[in-house]
Amino acid sequence: MRKPLFFTVAMILGVAVLVIPTPSVAATPVVPITAPPMGWNSWNRFGCDIDESLIRQTADAIVANNLDDLGYRYVNIDDCWMASTRDAQGRLQPHPTRFPSGIKALADYVHARGLKLGIYESAGTATCQGLPGSLDHEVVDANTFAAWEVDLLKYDNCNNQGRPDAQRYQAMGDALKASGRAIVYSICNWGLAEPWLFGPRVGGSLWRTTGDITDTWGSVLSLLDQQVGLEPFARNTGFNDPDMLEVGNGGMTATEYTAHFSLWALLNAPLLLGNDLRTMSAQTLSIIRNADVIAVNQDWGGSQGRKVRDFGETEVWVKPMSDGGAAVVLFNRTAATATITTSAAEVGLGGSTAYALRNLWTGATSTSTGAISASVPAHGVAMFRVNRSGSPAAAPAAGTHQVGDVAWLASSNFWGPAERNRANGEQAAGDGGTLTINGTTYAKGVGAHADSAVHLYLGRACPLFSASVGVDDEVSNAAASVRFQVYGDGRLLAYSPVKRAADGPTQLRVATGGYTTLELRVTDARDSANYDHADWGGATLTCTAPGTGSSPAFSGTNGWGPAERDQSNGEQAAGDGGVVTVGGVGYVRGIGTHAPGDLTVNLNGACERFTAVAGIDAEVSSATARVVFTVLADGSTLFTSPAVTAASGPVAIDLDVTGRGALRLVVGDGGNGIDYDHADWADARLLC
Repeated sequence: MRKPLFFTVAMILGVAVLVIPTPSVAATPVVPITAPPMGWNSWNRFGCDIDESLIRQTADAIVANNLDDLGYRYVNIDDCWMASTRDAQGRLQPHPTRFPSGIKALADYVHARGLKLGIYESAGTATCQGLPGSLDHEVVDANTFAAWEVDLLKYDNCNNQGRPDAQRYQAMGDALKASGRAIVYSICNWGLAEPWLFGPRVGGSLWRTTGDITDTWGSVLSLLDQQVGLEPFARNTGFNDPDMLEVGNGGMTATEYTAHFSLWALLNAPLLLGNDLRTMSAQTLSIIRNADVIAVNQDWGGSQGRKVRDFGETEVWVKPMSDGGAAVVLFNRTAATATITTSAAEVGLGGSTAYALRNLWTGATSTSTGAISASVPAHGVAMFRVNRSGSPAAAPAAGTHQVGDVAWLASSNFWGPAERNRANGEQAAGDGGTLTINGTTYAKGVGAHADSAVHLYLGRACPLFSASVGVDDEVSNAAASVRFQVYGDGRLLAYSPVKRAADGPTQLRVATGGYTTLELRVTDARDSANYDHADWGGATLTCTAPGTGSSPAFSGTNGWGPAERDQSNGEQAAGDGGVVTVGGVGYVRGIGTHAPGDLTVNLNGACERFTAVAGIDAEVSSATARVVFTVLADGSTLFTSPAVTAASGPVAIDLDVTGRGALRLVVGDGGNGIDYDHADWADARLLC
């Protein structure tokens, strides 16, 4: 019998201990959502001064101002809605004078207007305002919310008795799933215990990454800065949450509110208004009703927004859009107007002779050969949609190319330049030594210092990138800690674990077929950039002929539960896996399977190459996990791996499939039974 993975009860000194492995971003939310929630929450403006009349009037104001047509649908009641005691059956009760009609009647009122009702509780013995908490009452409370027809639960972290975050939030996630009603699960543990890791595993659709926001410019800056480095953990079904909006509450200027709204939109953050919707100025309405900015927020183009350039007090933030373009925010922190300039290459759109730009706040359109620039007011932003509109550059020649030798579209580096075929050294160009990671030397590659980026042009012709990554031996300080990320056309493809000076190199192989540009990004590990000398050792591109890249559609059989798209196999239920992770590298795309597995991919003679990184997923660590990967095409064997284990690491697959009708992706037992045989076709990709 195959052993269950996620919940193991260990007996230590006679005490049952729940062990929850640290996951990557993962599995099934209580309610699958495909865009960040939009709506309103009572706390920022009203605190405990709430009643059912306010909630009804707010719902009416959403409709009257046509905010619902823009996507604002959730009317969320925060703390202080409940009575101070539970009823005789142990159930929560609404406050008898503030909510005398009850929550079910309020839900009916909100639903009748085409909106959704959200409610608040805490994963502790009491809420933050001292009212009954849900800790150890998860099942009865989830069932109560379901009976009231609640649509979203914000689950806070006060009075938690020091019990593990993942355990407490798992209990409510399970209870919500079992309640029989689709209730979006919003985890609010203030960014403690890395909710971007455990939150998705316990059913969250969004998870707070920070403490509470306040209606000040300093608070907005602080919360924004805390988002840097979290971009790998947002997905199209789960979102980082830097807290609610303060637009219209009076503590900031219109320029600052515009910046706040723009940046939250770019981050794919929930857009939950926190002001009094019954009495809004025309200025506030003009900000929160900007349909172009909202469209950026609601579009999942492959990655959440992220900072790509930091000039000290001015910054460039970008996110990919599903139409192949990008949304760009030029952000000015200073107290004076500043001109901020970036390029199409730096935002992931290099390789075109011309670009079309549209300013999302003024509506002005323009063209450019690559420069993106604006005069930005103090504490303000300029926000653009940018798309290629010219002729593409010629693709690289077929063959294997050293990244340290090819032309770069652009590069940036925190300390000195990014260096070709040598370590970063100090500040002067060319002052680094041989690229060396934990004693292993590399004649070719890129020496960088976080935060760093190198942008390459692929011309849709290069199906494979590979490098050995780690901290260069020119630093040994324990403070050195970096993460390597690879982006194709601005979309996150793969990322390394945090690498430190004592670590050996991690082999990073990424399927890049069909992408026009590639970005090699090194970030600090959210602990400052001191000593963060980072190497892309032996970085190479394999190029063939241009084509269109895609993740393969498949059908077939799997040894345990279904074969999973873009997540690991998990347990038995569909959609319960984590991020595909092999050899320590997280992949956004891939196929998670369990031996014995046999999947068919129809090609219909239309594709040229198939690439993947095949290995044992990190959700298992048992030495008994052992599989063999085989790729067949039209009855012929194209590839058979040796026995692959967690210790052996993954194998790279790059196959010519020109003219083939169908592929079979087969995972076989490695000769010792199928226990723990969780096998990934990580980053599986076709070039057609």
